[in-house]
Amino acid sequence: MQPCASAPASAVSGRFGRDMGDRLRTLLTRENLSLEKLAAFSGLCTARLEAIAKGEIVPTIGHLWQIANAIGVPFGRLVAPRQRRGMQVLRQNDQQVLSSSEGRFTSRALFPFDGRRLVEFYELTIAAGHEEHAQAHAPGTLESLIVVHGRVEIAAGKEPREVLNEGDAIVFEGDVPHIYRNSGTSDALIYLVMSYVDSIEA
Repeated sequence: MQPCASAPASAVSGRFGRDMGDRLRTLLTRENLSLEKLAAFSGLCTARLEAIAKGEIVPTIGHLWQIANAIGVPFGRLVAPRQRRGMQVLRQNDQQVLSSSEGRFTSRALFPFDGRRLVEFYELTIAAGHEEHAQAHAPGTLESLIVVHGRVEIAAGKEPREVLNEGDAIVFEGDVPHIYRNSGTSDALIYLVMSYVDSIEA
């Protein structure tokens, strides 16, 4: 196995980590991919991917994006609960939160995953003064967000950086590297909608 970088996973695993591991193993079987091939495609080490697949650790947001892009599936396929028939409630006290940058950037899925749908809905928090760099997503991905609390700067590709205050919204292309920066003095809260060109069935 290739050596792992020192960057830690975002949390010790629990039910969330086990569920995520189950989803990853299912995807690997469906795509006939080994952990070694996924490591080569994603740039993550085999040992870390094995721990994620076993549900032993919860990966960071950045690592999950590397996995999702390598397999060619929406991010939500790995992190969101499965869609059930009828009404489905996502309880605040049962929230499943991912983090990166030692907890300074967090993401919570606010939707159940359905492979027929093209839209995902997230709650993001960014610590004061933190700047989060996101890699390019699948071609045609759009991000639409609104700032609920705080002051946030968004930069995407070669576009000039935009400053957003509470209540401001923005739409930008997410298939280029982009940045979320909290330029305020307290945590910022954002609601983000991601839309994809193609639907990928579970």
